[in-house]
Amino acid sequence: MKVRIGIAPGGYADAAGFTTATDRLEKLGADSLWLQEMVYGPLVEPFTGMTHALARTRRLKVGTAVAVLPGRHPVLVAKQLATLAALAPGRVLPAFGLQPARADERPVFPVPAGQRGAVFDESLELLRMLLREETVSFTGRYFSVEDASVGPPPARPLDIWTGGSAPGAFRRAGRLADGWLGSFLTPAESRAAREAIQAAAAEADREIEADHFGISLAVATGGITDQLAATVRQRRPESDPATLIADGWAAARGMLEQYIDAGLTKFVIRPATAASGPGAGVALSEFLGRFAAELMPLQN
Repeated sequence: MKVRIGIAPGGYADAAGFTTATDRLEKLGADSLWLQEMVYGPLVEPFTGMTHALARTRRLKVGTAVAVLPGRHPVLVAKQLATLAALAPGRVLPAFGLQPARADERPVFPVPAGQRGAVFDESLELLRMLLREETVSFTGRYFSVEDASVGPPPARPLDIWTGGSAPGAFRRAGRLADGWLGSFLTPAESRAAREAIQAAAAEADREIEADHFGISLAVATGGITDQLAATVRQRRPESDPATLIADGWAAARGMLEQYIDAGLTKFVIRPATAASGPGAGVALSEFLGRFAAELMPLQN
């Protein structure tokens, strides 16, 4: 199975930092660049950033890790992805999640109260149809289209990945997605997630390719501070932060090896902390350099 390792600039990904990361990763020969969803802050918007990065590069793959789908109309998302896939064939890697990590951003992606999961499922179904068929007629609970077309389907079908770490997310990935990208899960938990997704796929008479399981992993280059540990515990109160975040590059290599043993082969590496101000560019350059030296050799 192909082990591939990409990077999400994270807190460095304001406009200047994102452009710097894009150009540097292309020169380094990195596999992929990933954009996180953050509305209230300086991070680059995922679909705009994908367009910018794909236009500046010729080899680098670019994806979302992860973009929110419920609250975006699936026809418009399909049009964006079909356009990007035509402009940069084989380099578009969409991954979608249920809702923003930050609670204050959730109203920006409005759905009927208590129905976000159902909207996600229907959005995924319609999105997949629009990217695989010339014309689509669809009548659902939330969306209806008649003879809709977003242009010729990509010559190579576009894989749609989903995220999430709850049992419902695993069932959704198995029934509707082409791959899964998790986060804040230990290697053992990731193995269990992979197995649950494969079981859900089999139940739906589907099969997800064995190398379509991945994890987003944060690397703390300055140690796991009390502030960082507190942030992790907001997501996973019962867990040791050191089992969910790599404490340095040696720990990152060791954790990736454990994830590979658990059956995961796709990785998105991101800085655990943000950087801003005059030293941000130097910090970003150092992070990208260490990423290339320490983790890219693990690819096969």
